[in-house]
Amino acid sequence: MAKKQPEMTSKKKKKRRPSSQAHLPIAEIRDGVVVLRDGTMRAVLMTSSINFSLKSEDEQNSIISSYVGFLNSLDFPIQILVQSRKLQIEPYIHKLIDLEREQPNELLRVQIADYRSFVSELVDIGKIMTKRYYVVVPYDPLSNKQKSFWTRFKEVIRPAVTLKLKQERFNQRRVDLDSRVRKVDSGLSGMGLQVVQLDTQSLIELYYNTYNPDISYTEELGDMTKQRVEDDI
Repeated sequence: MAKKQPEMTSKKKKKRRPSSQAHLPIAEIRDGVVVLRDGTMRAVLMTSSINFSLKSEDEQNSIISSYVGFLNSLDFPIQILVQSRKLQIEPYIHKLIDLEREQPNELLRVQIADYRSFVSELVDIGKIMTKRYYVVVPYDPLSNKQKSFWTRFKEVIRPAVTLKLKQERFNQRRVDLDSRVRKVDSGLSGMGLQVVQLDTQSLIELYYNTYNPDISYTEELGDMTKQRVEDDI
C-alpha cells in the first residue's frame, strides 16, 4: 500500500513588491524643499497668471520685454509647469449643505438647496477645469560654479549612497537654492505676477495630486503634520 505523501504545511512566501514610493525620484520633502535621490534639490513656486490678450499693445510689449530680460538673467535652468484639474467643488457643496441645515428660515433654506443643485449641475455639465502655474527651481551641487570641481564632486557622492541629506549639508545647499528662488521671485514679480513658494504641506499635496489624479479628487490628503509615516527603506 503506497504511503500518502505529507501535505505541504508551509507555502513559499510571496516576494514583497516594492511600494510605489520606491519608483519615485523623491527621497524626502523637508522644510519646503524637495530632495531627490541623486542629492539634488528643488523648490516650487506657484504663480498667478496674466490675461495677455486683454492688455494693450504697449503693455504686451512691456511684458514680453520683461520676460525676455528675466530669462536672459538666469544662469541656471527652470521648469515651467501648467496643471489642469477638474474643479474641486465638493468642499463648497458640503458647506452649502451645512448652511442649509442650520438655516431656520424655510424660504432661504429652499433657495440654498436650489443654488446648491444649480452649482453641482453646472460643474458636472460644463466640465469646469482649474489651471495652476508652477515654476520649479533646481539646485545641483555640480552646477555651483563658485565652488571648485572637487568640492562639488564630493558633495554629490555621499547623497547617492545615503538617500537623506544630513542637516548640515542640507542647510548649506539650501542657502544656494534660496538665492536662486529669490532671483526667480524677483523676475516674476517684475512682470506683475504674484509668487508664493510652496511649503512642505503644499508640496506633498502637489505631488500627491500629480501621481494620483483620480484618487486625489475623491480622497483629500489631509494635514501631514497629524499623520505618521513609517520609513521602510
